[in-house]
Amino acid sequence: MADTPTDGPVIAIVETGRGEYGLQPLLKARASGLRPVLVTDDLSRYATSDAARGLIERTVHAIVPADTRDSASVTEALRPYAEQGVLGGVLAVIDYYVPVVAETARALGLPGLDPGAAHIARNKLRTREVCAGRGVPTPRFHRAVSREDAVAAARSIGFPCVVKPLTEAASIGVRLCRDADEVAAHHDELTASPFDMRGMAKPGGVLVEEYLTGYELSVEVLTTRKGPQVIGVTDKGLTAHPYFVETGETFPTQLPDPVRDLAARAALDALEATGHDFGAAHVEIKVTADGPRLVEINARMGGAQIGRIIEEATGLDLLREIIRLHVGQEPELTRARAGAAASRYLTAADSGVLRGFEGEDLVRRLPGVRAVDLYAAEGAEVRRARSNADVLGHLVVRADTPAEAARWAETAALMLTPSTAAVPC
Repeated sequence: MADTPTDGPVIAIVETGRGEYGLQPLLKARASGLRPVLVTDDLSRYATSDAARGLIERTVHAIVPADTRDSASVTEALRPYAEQGVLGGVLAVIDYYVPVVAETARALGLPGLDPGAAHIARNKLRTREVCAGRGVPTPRFHRAVSREDAVAAARSIGFPCVVKPLTEAASIGVRLCRDADEVAAHHDELTASPFDMRGMAKPGGVLVEEYLTGYELSVEVLTTRKGPQVIGVTDKGLTAHPYFVETGETFPTQLPDPVRDLAARAALDALEATGHDFGAAHVEIKVTADGPRLVEINARMGGAQIGRIIEEATGLDLLREIIRLHVGQEPELTRARAGAAASRYLTAADSGVLRGFEGEDLVRRLPGVRAVDLYAAEGAEVRRARSNADVLGHLVVRADTPAEAARWAETAALMLTPSTAAVPC
């Protein structure tokens, strides 16, 4: 299917992200001499235009249809490659498919994360239960199975509280609730559909959690045969409440070494508690007045532009090395430089019809701008962001220090403004 022949091992990527981000694992695999196959239950999710369809055809060795919600289906779809001795590995870059990939790798004798650890990381309730049981600092929590249960839990934990689904990703459905009415309404919204955004059955109920007062960061970890290795700590920005949409990241952190080290230790303790024994992890931590507290574990590489800013800052192509790890090769984690980089995401201030973006020409005059990617088209209906899925574009800036990278990125984000008009009646 792809136009550049190769006889390297096959790596199966089970679903991926959309747009440019989603193509990166396929492109990186092919550039590494591998034959990437895309396992999907719906190719139209990615082939959204003739250009996208053509790029997929030039990049992917094969499209493998399977029910990607079910590891048995994925395993059987990939078994012919395994029996031919050409299947080197299987990879998930999206949270929803981490357990499926872990089970498939185990069934086919390929490198992979322990399936039990994958299921724990995928379910926020299980993560809470396991980590709290092992002494990892976490917020107080309760799984509510009805509206009345959710309100009672919120009153017991205290307002404001956070109400979230058990298994969504990208901050989908995560909301700060300040009173019983907001808890009840959000419970009803979260339980209105039995399926998540990828069409998988959701566990019943919602998670009601203590609101952690503090700032958020993430710890990027790669576990190899040498054990877990901290790639670095990333500063994260979020929108104003009641939602928790990421507005950008800076790598490496600007925080002092003692805070960085405590956050990294908390992340490693959480991974050990859950049995994480292979591959990438993106562990979100809140630093509070009482020290670091676990937000959640994502058993995959940090999403959005985290991989890009790590590469811009250090020269380390983390996604490439993760791909190599998944086909049984030893990753090379040497850093070519000691710089910094920052990303910022564009969101609409109000709901409406997108008229375009103002200031792109000005942004490109700034020093260190490495990428400006606008992926919402003029005329699209947009809304004030409620999750990371509502982001309209991003930019990436590189500099010598984290402080400079952050300041230039913030400057650029202020100059590049989505313009909206009211939706016609």
